[in-house]
Amino acid sequence: MGEPLFLQPVFQERIWGGTALKENFGYDIQSDHTGECWAISAHPNGPSVVKNGEYAGKTLIELWEKHSELFGNQQMKVFPLLTKILDANADLSVQVHPNDEYANVHEKGELGKTECWYIIDCKEGAELIYGHSAQTKEEFVSMIENNQWDQLLKRVPIKPGDFFYVPSGTIHALGEGTLVLETQQSSDTTYRLYDYDRPGQDGKPRELHIEKSIDVSMIPHQVSDFSPEVDTIPGAAITKFVESDYFTVYKWDVNGVAQFVQDQPFMLLSVLDGEAELSISEKKYPVKKGDHFILPAGTGSFELDGKATLIVSHV
Repeated sequence: MGEPLFLQPVFQERIWGGTALKENFGYDIQSDHTGECWAISAHPNGPSVVKNGEYAGKTLIELWEKHSELFGNQQMKVFPLLTKILDANADLSVQVHPNDEYANVHEKGELGKTECWYIIDCKEGAELIYGHSAQTKEEFVSMIENNQWDQLLKRVPIKPGDFFYVPSGTIHALGEGTLVLETQQSSDTTYRLYDYDRPGQDGKPRELHIEKSIDVSMIPHQVSDFSPEVDTIPGAAITKFVESDYFTVYKWDVNGVAQFVQDQPFMLLSVLDGEAELSISEKKYPVKKGDHFILPAGTGSFELDGKATLIVSHV
């Protein structure tokens, strides 16, 4: 026990995708419209494959189903988390996600989708849509029916290093020129509320899900303000962004030799910048920008030596 599981990302083409994943992380991608890197995924629409060790070639779905000891013998039906990197080369549609109860009934047992974003990079003046101005359901519906999108949707300016918690029911959309790491429940359910009346790939407008969006939207928009907690240890600064019912997410800025303990059922790590040497017991593993891996149950104490920025999450 304790060997890290390095994962092969799955890339998804999107109408709004670009080339930032290739340019920023050096991934071998042929398409110029890659919108999503599913970095750590056990979702059927894009499962990650293990690259190293005794489980090389196996999907994360297989490991979750047949080797639950790797994940602390969790009783959840499916692997609960999904780590993505999104390249919003164009504005994403305005969307909202259901909670577990609604998704279970309306989406064939799929999980709901609470997520969060770490802004890796963005163009000058970039913004995102986060929340809305309606105070009642009647006002919300009326503004939709009357195409009062500018009054309804709340726009927020962003900069690299910002973090947003996006619980199910939150109206949201990434804006053009934004590169983010997303930690979310393992769900692929999205309700599209508004798409700027633009044509899709076939020239026709993309499907909207107005009724379901109205059903699941939080009215009024109220999201608890999570303020990051920063802690320093020898060799690293640890920023805890959010601790919710679904995930806890940190940023680790390693600069030197730092000691950590993996005392969770499992831990997901993505290297956003730099490189380091990971030491577990007597074994050493090089990790670099663009690597994604899981530290399984029983990893215990480990060390990172180098200069690197990682986003880390666990249930």
